[in-house]
Amino acid sequence: MMDDEIRDRLIAAARAAARHAHAPYSRFGVGAALLMTDGDIITGANVENASYGLSLCAETVAIASASAAGRLGDIVAIGVTGGAMDAAGIARGTAPVSPCGRCRQVINEAAQMAGRDMVIWCGAAEGDAAHAHLLSELLPHAFGPRDLGIGTA
Repeated sequence: MMDDEIRDRLIAAARAAARHAHAPYSRFGVGAALLMTDGDIITGANVENASYGLSLCAETVAIASASAAGRLGDIVAIGVTGGAMDAAGIARGTAPVSPCGRCRQVINEAAQMAGRDMVIWCGAAEGDAAHAHLLSELLPHAFGPRDLGIGTA
């Protein structure tokens, strides 16, 4: 799907982003990194809120940042990492994480607007574990802009 260098860049950027997670309630830090068509990387970290429903996942934060920069259609791949936070607020753990259902839907919106399936690298906060999945595998039969006659795909 993608070479090891790109995977390693995305996972490293997602891990760095997770250090900025605001997760005082779940104590589970997540970072996301978006690979753009020109090789740039845009990151995001989860932001929790005392009113839990207002919390934002790392993937959503990163995609919103890309959209705010006018680059929603430039996303090629995504790296996601996370884990339980230690006393210093650093995500730890060797089990890979994957986007939640809400994030899969948000990623699908960007993918359909870009006219491409997206590679999602699911990684752990620590260690070498990272697995590639296509969005279409993680969210089969997705509803999105295409169903409303919008988008390029």
